[in-house]
Amino acid sequence: MLEILYHDEYLVAVNKPSRLFVHRSYMDKDEKFFALQLVRDQIGQHVYPVHRLDRPTSGVLLFALSPEVARLMSKAFAEKTITKTYYALTRGHLLGSDIIDYPLKEKLDKLGDKHVSRDKEPQQAQTGYQSVFTASLPIRVGKFDTVRYSLIKLEPSTGRRHQIRRHLAHLRHPIIGDVNYGDNKQNPFFQEYFGFKRLMLIAKILRFIHPITNENIEIEVKFDEQWLSVFKKLDWECVPR
Repeated sequence: MLEILYHDEYLVAVNKPSRLFVHRSYMDKDEKFFALQLVRDQIGQHVYPVHRLDRPTSGVLLFALSPEVARLMSKAFAEKTITKTYYALTRGHLLGSDIIDYPLKEKLDKLGDKHVSRDKEPQQAQTGYQSVFTASLPIRVGKFDTVRYSLIKLEPSTGRRHQIRRHLAHLRHPIIGDVNYGDNKQNPFFQEYFGFKRLMLIAKILRFIHPITNENIEIEVKFDEQWLSVFKKLDWECVPR
């Protein structure tokens, strides 16, 4: 059972846990559960994906309840009229705010994209970020005398594959728990110290104009217990929005 965040006759949004695939893919041969099928069975009708979240990313996941609404919402995503707000826990102290404007080479799968050209130029990609909290632990890991973390608020204006993860790695502040672009010393330390292993990236808020009613819709998910346990250990008392 997934937590339903929003549901009307046109759309449904759920809180996708980390490590859950959105739908079946060639990578999922050993998986039994997928968000699309779980939501379909939970509400008793077909659902249509309108955007994606990486498997390790948690947070707001939106589905349409008809092909026509799915088309309208996909168009809204393509036209950048939808605002997505993420939070990430990163290595090091990333301060201030800025826009990461760094083109990304299209990320292709060896099997799923085997017929796609690998000679395409890097694609335009922008992610706005704002530092929310920083913290240090007096523990030596690798060559550093302290462990440093930042909580970063992010709003991508483009939707390239792994965009936020790759952009933060480009700034040398990779997301904790990122096995593709992260720190192979910090990730094991985090797992040992905090007691769990996951990508510390959450799709927190989704804002858009309803394609049928024209209402302003805002869908938000709460930080789960693992996130809150990190905030507590790092003395971050105010839960950000």
